[in-house]
Amino acid sequence: MSTNKSNEILLLKKSKRGILRIIFGRTGIVVILLLTQILVLMRIFKFLKGLIPFTVGTLLAFTIIMVLYVINSEHNTNVKLSWITMIMLFPGFGGMLYIFIQTDIGHRTIKKRIKKIVEETQKEFMDQEDLMKRLEKENKGLYNLATYTGKSGGYPIYENTSTKYFPLGEDAFKEMLIQLKKAEKFIFMEYFIVDEGYMWGQILKILSDKVKNGVEVRFMYDGTNEFALLPHNYPDKLRKLGIQCKVFSPIRPFLSTHYNYRDHRKILVIDGQVAFTGGINLADEYINEIEVYGHWKDTVVMIQGQAVESFTIMFLQLWNASEENRTYMMDLYKSKALDKKEKGYVIPYGDSPLDNDKVGQMIYMDILNRAEDYVYIMTPYLILDGEMVTSLQFAARRGIDVKIIMPHIPDKKFVFAQSRSHYKELIDSGVEIYEYTPGFMHAKQFLSDDRKAVVGTVNLDYRSLYHHFECGLYMEETGAIADIKLDFRKTLDQSQKVTLNDIKKYNIFMTLTGRIMRLFAPLL
Repeated sequence: MSTNKSNEILLLKKSKRGILRIIFGRTGIVVILLLTQILVLMRIFKFLKGLIPFTVGTLLAFTIIMVLYVINSEHNTNVKLSWITMIMLFPGFGGMLYIFIQTDIGHRTIKKRIKKIVEETQKEFMDQEDLMKRLEKENKGLYNLATYTGKSGGYPIYENTSTKYFPLGEDAFKEMLIQLKKAEKFIFMEYFIVDEGYMWGQILKILSDKVKNGVEVRFMYDGTNEFALLPHNYPDKLRKLGIQCKVFSPIRPFLSTHYNYRDHRKILVIDGQVAFTGGINLADEYINEIEVYGHWKDTVVMIQGQAVESFTIMFLQLWNASEENRTYMMDLYKSKALDKKEKGYVIPYGDSPLDNDKVGQMIYMDILNRAEDYVYIMTPYLILDGEMVTSLQFAARRGIDVKIIMPHIPDKKFVFAQSRSHYKELIDSGVEIYEYTPGFMHAKQFLSDDRKAVVGTVNLDYRSLYHHFECGLYMEETGAIADIKLDFRKTLDQSQKVTLNDIKKYNIFMTLTGRIMRLFAPLL
């Protein structure tokens, strides 16, 4: 197949994927409810002319009650502002939409199951009491962060874990194939996007061969793939190969509020000895086998040692979320410490939209707030709430060198316009923003002070920070830190700095669109 033909097919898939996410996402619900409101109001005014004062009064009273309720809710300021605007612009249905979303219809059951699973499996994490006592004396900042992650989801801190950084998806892919071929006991894989092609084909061949040799293989992907990329019966096809397969939260259009609670995590665990996480999904664009948005920049980290057990447990937690009766048999999947002592500490962590802990955001903010020299960031999106904007600005204003690398070629133009709407306020405060000129920046990582880094799946946007299941690896003084810094510097050389003059030249329509979208960002 020619490169041009392959690009045309992938562009078609991307277009389809984007349309379906809109139709079956929260955005689709918003649009449908607003259109319904217009139709209903038209019928009300036509057939109930004599009751218009009563109808208007009722809508006004309902709107006032809903606005007061939102003001006194526990939402952050941005979310409150978005909902109040929605309720006031569209009286009646704006409030109904809020009630519909807040009732948790459709994911109450999974919320209870995941909470119970987390409670059941927390005892499986390695006891790190001695390490924590040592850190309390030697590194109080890290001790405090580990205390938080331990309380938020049971995610402990580890030592004796090696870290290896991959600056491109294709580099990570090569190592993934090497490690998969070494599997002897089990392979766990959990990904947001899976698309048939060269990358997935190579992996699937190895998985199929491993199953024949007695290796247990479990594979889970997000339910959005059923509409955008894979046929509904794809799990059955994998099961025929001997691969255990689950679809996380299959989409049930317009029947629940479960649309944004997607599994955005990327986890690969092999024999409890090796784990991968980072930005890449299982599709050819992530390894630049096919290019759609120019060169695809992504990053991945591989760990070996004690900390692998956290990714193992995280996988099993979500894997068992759809089952009433669960048996974990964690002894079969336990990690073993490395024979040699490894430098530094790591905290593998997850983030769930079903609780009030925004672990991904808190870890990012902890890095910003405790930075002494610099914070370097790579992210594909920049759709921020007030707290994150304040943290970025405060870091820059107190003299921290804050640099952010964004894409120059976007995958979603309107989302990109929304991201760019934050540029001016950040640049004014001293934050430096760059755009990766060769193409699309998809990496999600922070680096600070030659000592701390995060590589994971958490974008700087509302979906990752509030609406999705996510994961990441926090590293401090590990072997990968130097490689992460070297890669950032190389990437910076391929990026152009955004100035205030550049912002003035942006398309006025897209600039206005981005600013309007900011108002409704928490709802989309």
